[in-house]
Amino acid sequence: MIIRNAKRLQRLTEDILDVTRIESQLLKPNKERFNLNDAILSSVEDCRNQIEKAHGNIRLLFEPKDIIIEADKGRIVQVVSNLLNNAVKFTRDGTVYVKAEQYADQVIVSIKDTGQGIDPEILPRLFSKFVTKSFSGTGLGLFISKSIIESHGGKIWAENNNIDGKRGATFYFSLPIVDHRFSVFQLSD
Repeated sequence: MIIRNAKRLQRLTEDILDVTRIESQLLKPNKERFNLNDAILSSVEDCRNQIEKAHGNIRLLFEPKDIIIEADKGRIVQVVSNLLNNAVKFTRDGTVYVKAEQYADQVIVSIKDTGQGIDPEILPRLFSKFVTKSFSGTGLGLFISKSIIESHGGKIWAENNNIDGKRGATFYFSLPIVDHRFSVFQLSD
C-alpha cells in the first residue's frame, strides 16, 4: 500500500510539473526517429498489471509494416500509456483495441474500449485541466496529452461508441510523418 501510494504521489507530482511546463511554454519535444508500433507495445507491457487486475483484454491491431515517426519518444509513450490506462480503468469487463494506421502524411492512433463511455456533460471539455469523473484521477492526464500531441503538430480527440449495444469510447491522436528521403533545395542565381 505504501509503494502504491508513493507511485501515485510521484505521478501527481510529475503531472503538476508537466502542467507548469505547458503553461510556461517550456514543454519542448526532443525529437528522434523511432518505430511507433514498438513504443505502443512498450506501453502495453507497462500497463499489463493494471490490465490483469481489471480482467480485461487488450487486442492490438497494427499494420504489418513499421511506422517510423520523428517525435519525442518518451512523451508519445506518455500519451499512449495515459490513454491505455484510462481505457483499462473505465472498462471493467471488455476489450481495449489499439490501432495505428499510416497515411501519406500522418499516422492516426486509436484506442477504443468497451467500457462505460464518456459522460456527455464532460465530453466538450474533456481535454481541459481537472476534468474527470474518476475518484482516483486528477483530470490532468488528458490535458497534458493534448499539449504533447499539439506540440508535435498533431491533434487529439475522443468520441463515444455504440458497439453491439455496449457504449465505450475511442480516443484518437494524429501525428505528422516527415519523409526525409527527399529534400528540397533552392538554387540561387
